[in-house]
Amino acid sequence: MEAAAPRRLIIAITGASGSIYGVRLLQVLREVGGIETHLMVSESGVLNLHHELDMDRKQIGALADVVHNVRDVGASIASGSFQSDGMIIAPCSMKTLASVAMGMSDNLITRAADVVLKERRRLILMVRETPFNLAHLRNMTSVTEMGGIIFPPLPGFYQRPASIAEMVDHTVGRVLDMVSVSHQMTPRWGGLKAGNG
Repeated sequence: MEAAAPRRLIIAITGASGSIYGVRLLQVLREVGGIETHLMVSESGVLNLHHELDMDRKQIGALADVVHNVRDVGASIASGSFQSDGMIIAPCSMKTLASVAMGMSDNLITRAADVVLKERRRLILMVRETPFNLAHLRNMTSVTEMGGIIFPPLPGFYQRPASIAEMVDHTVGRVLDMVSVSHQMTPRWGGLKAGNG
């Protein structure tokens, strides 16, 4: 009898602002354990990691189980036979969104996303841009119609976050919920208490 495939998640970090989301996802997945992470970072993503977090390619790679070169379209994750629980692009640039929406598969990030969509697995795009123009909105609609999930990392304030780290954790926790990863990152909403209305 063939052994069951391990739980696997594909994580991509692209050139939009918000590289902290991808980093925090990898950190939490490592803490949770039991999930094999496959990472890709675009060239612009590397620049943003350096600019926003003073991290280099080696430091981010150390947070993942497997690191793939974005130009290696022959990598394992480029095939539908590679079993995964889905893919999260955190953050997702408008260029990457457009490539996914158009089925471009012009690098390993967009090829892996295409594979996840065609295999009917969960694809989450943490799109980072504001305001959106019509092309952005149409691309988001296309990805949604194909089964992807558009998840702009918008902070929730009902938990009264006291720091940027708490806002990031709240968003990352919500994304992990979408791929059925248990975590204790933030308290769950318990409803309004009497007298708060």
